[in-house]
Amino acid sequence: MNVRWLEAVLPLGIIAGFLCVMGNAQYFIHKAAHGRPKHIGNDVWDVAMERRDKKMMEMLASPSSSSS
Repeated sequence: MNVRWLEAVLPLGIIAGFLCVMGNAQYFIHKAAHGRPKHIGNDVWDVAMERRDKKMMEMLASPSSSSS
């Protein structure tokens, strides 16, 4: 009976399961804290564009005194 590989499958399955659980926990914690999923590969350009977009949205939302 050559089922020695089965002895390794159970611990590997447990490890893989816990890795999946921890990854999902990080995802949901970040989403709960920031209100959106984490942007993977965020570099300096992406941060600058997020700041620009946030500033533009604030400018559009604020009442402008020059339009009256």
